[in-house]
Amino acid sequence: MSETAPRIVITGGQVVSGENVFEADILVEGEKIAGVFTPGTAGTADRTVDAQGCYVFPGIVDAHTHIMLDTGIYRTVDNWEIGTRAAAFGGVTTVIDFANQIKGQPFAAALKARQQEAVDAVIDYAFHMVVLEPEYETDALRASLTRLMGLGVTSIKLFTTYRPNYYVDDSTILRIFRAMPPGMIAMVHCENDSIVTDATERLVAQGKTDWAYHAQSRPADAEAEAVSRVMYLASLAQARVYVVHCSTAMAVSEVNRVRSRDGHWDQVFCETCPQYILLHDMVYSEEHPEHFILQPPLRSYHHTESLKHYVANGHIDVLSTDSCDYSLEQKLAHRDFTKTPGGLPGVETLLPLMYTTFHEKVPLPRLIQMLSENPARLFGLYPRKGAILPGSDADLVIYDPQPRSVIHHENLHYLAGYSPYEGMQVHGKVRTVLSRGEVVVDGDSFLGKAGRGQFVRGSASLAPRRP
Repeated sequence: MSETAPRIVITGGQVVSGENVFEADILVEGEKIAGVFTPGTAGTADRTVDAQGCYVFPGIVDAHTHIMLDTGIYRTVDNWEIGTRAAAFGGVTTVIDFANQIKGQPFAAALKARQQEAVDAVIDYAFHMVVLEPEYETDALRASLTRLMGLGVTSIKLFTTYRPNYYVDDSTILRIFRAMPPGMIAMVHCENDSIVTDATERLVAQGKTDWAYHAQSRPADAEAEAVSRVMYLASLAQARVYVVHCSTAMAVSEVNRVRSRDGHWDQVFCETCPQYILLHDMVYSEEHPEHFILQPPLRSYHHTESLKHYVANGHIDVLSTDSCDYSLEQKLAHRDFTKTPGGLPGVETLLPLMYTTFHEKVPLPRLIQMLSENPARLFGLYPRKGAILPGSDADLVIYDPQPRSVIHHENLHYLAGYSPYEGMQVHGKVRTVLSRGEVVVDGDSFLGKAGRGQFVRGSASLAPRRP
């Protein structure tokens, strides 16, 4: 047998695809899945991995991470080796991060700079392009976006807030929507900047800048209004749009109202994150409010329960993390929400938290759609990623559903020094992780190495299958 293409058989497990759960053996040859076989019929192998009593999932695709993030004001303490190693321990085999266009910079230059930063990744990665200063003329912009797709980036990111650094006004958003080539999708951070600015300025004027006031500075109505407005602009331009990190019931309701009304189930999409499902705004009056500074902020119990309902009923397309590895030291530097870096660590805990929350409420195939297949489809990586099919990359997670454990930040692999989910009990444990056919996590041991991760080029995106 060739040393360059070792054969591995994963046997005895319950395979979970985006369609069903079934008993099968999976044959891996080199970096690819060679076949999915009736148990006992996969043939001989160089190595057999016993998955008895476990589920075999396609590798998780976290579509929203911020590894080695530099905003120009704050910088996370991780790097690409540390960030992707933590991801691997959580069963995440592909992260989709962001290349930030500097104003006046061509997209290709922004992408190249980010690819150079990611050279030490231990798992595979793709990028969305943050668009800050597009060409003014629509045809020139369309040509630039078409070239960007040719470089393997099929998604862009726009912000309706963070003036003046990231903010893009409505006329520019509409022009970008109209310039997007077929197969491209726009991610949008939806908060009304004027509402946020007004709320923040009123709190500052009253001297209310303690962390306890953070949620009041970015009201739920700011998200709801911006989602409604972006949906309207997307309808005018017939653009494909993906609303990131929905924190409120109103945001998801608006997305679903538009696609139900107009039949745009293949045009508009949304994600939410574990923090908006599992945490609520009472934490801002508790012992460690600094742990929960993020944008959008945590919401009331009503919203967390509504988001769980939307996940369970198939109205949310993707579960991702928006993970940012800011250190506790950075969080504690100023007891002032206007000066505290926003973002929570979470890529390593995505799968166990979402399995724990939903495995009795959501069929496992649908859960895997939200965690793996749908992000791969939406961002042009399917079926190379997000699938257990012959020819797909051998990104596989063996998940043992039996163990019970409690999350403690000391047992995690990022640098923040805390976990927003500290003390939560989780059901199950990631036992073994394969990335392109290589075992990178085996129990508590990490077997990968810096630099083995690859940039994955996206192609024209596909709509998720409806539940």
